[in-house]
Amino acid sequence: MKKLFLCFSLMAALTLPAFASVSANVGFATDYIWRGMTQTGDEPAISGGFDYASDAGFYAGIWGSNVNFNIDGAGSELDVYFGYAFETESGVGIDISYVDFTYPGSSNLDFEEVGIALSYGDLGLGYYSGQSGAPDYMDVSYAFGDISFSYGDYDTYGTNFLISYGFGCGSYDCSFAYSDFSSDSEDLMDEDALVFAVGASF
Repeated sequence: MKKLFLCFSLMAALTLPAFASVSANVGFATDYIWRGMTQTGDEPAISGGFDYASDAGFYAGIWGSNVNFNIDGAGSELDVYFGYAFETESGVGIDISYVDFTYPGSSNLDFEEVGIALSYGDLGLGYYSGQSGAPDYMDVSYAFGDISFSYGDYDTYGTNFLISYGFGCGSYDCSFAYSDFSSDSEDLMDEDALVFAVGASF
């Protein structure tokens, strides 16, 4: 399934109809924070990916980054995803998605999620169902100009809060963010981080 999807993504870039587009992105961050938890051991991360989108609302993509969990073989993350997003006449946005998180060299960390996200204006609400026993996650977010807030609850892991400020720096997109994670597990510690990130899309 993953190989077929990767092939589809590459072929789409070569044979796009007029109503579809492909873009690429690359980014650098002083830390890779995901749902409040560092994925790089508080070290910098370099990431990048490709996205396909159609005017009908269907999208797909691949994205990768370095990671560091102090586990042999787990040095990178590769995500493959696809979904369908649309907006109702009343202005409610709906995004249904599937994501396959893989960690080459350490397949015991792999997992999948099916999610649904709702938005109305600057308010967002998401629920992501972990597959095959993986924990569920839900979050709520709100944007106020260039400042955004989010709060999430990751089942069996803990809760997290994020506040970020996005701004342009030349031809790049930059942001500062503060993240706080409160653990619900004896195997995890509370975390907080101040992160600077810069990225670009093509």
